[in-house]
Amino acid sequence: MKSIYLFSIALFIFTSSFSQQKDTSSIKGKFNLIYNTSSSYKEFKVIRKSRFVNLRDQVSDSVKLLNNELNLKEEKINTLEQDLNNINKVLLKNIAEKKAAIRLQNSILFFGMALDKSSYKIMVWMTFILLIVLLCYFIFKYKNSYLIILAAKEDLLEAENELVKFKKKSIESDQKLRRQLQDEINKQKGV
Repeated sequence: MKSIYLFSIALFIFTSSFSQQKDTSSIKGKFNLIYNTSSSYKEFKVIRKSRFVNLRDQVSDSVKLLNNELNLKEEKINTLEQDLNNINKVLLKNIAEKKAAIRLQNSILFFGMALDKSSYKIMVWMTFILLIVLLCYFIFKYKNSYLIILAAKEDLLEAENELVKFKKKSIESDQKLRRQLQDEINKQKGV
């Protein structure tokens, strides 16, 4: 009988130590261990105070550990959120700077006004075309003026020639008239 009694005690110790080794890492395993190793009194389970205190300390340590981990993770999350907010601010600033740089790159300062390159090109081409039109207009006017001057010179030469001819004719007619007058005078004197 003693051997059976010793065998049952050894078996109980072995199974309890095996169950302790198997599932003592989790809180649920520790509660199961205390429940399994507790004794019964009527319909109640009786737990040793030392085991209860040990379990309470372990649970409070686990809760503290979990709270510390939770606080560390919350701090890490807050730090990451702050970093994300800072990165977003920097990103928005960079986007604004990029837009300003693109706007500046696509514009040209003309008399203190920022014009788009396309507007500036249109304005330059319109100015160029206007200058060409004005040049053509002045060339046309110059040619007309030159032709008018040439015609005026020809008319002047013709008028001078006519004047010279007229002077010659008038001198000749004057001379002729003087001769006739002289002949008449001579005729009247001699008559």
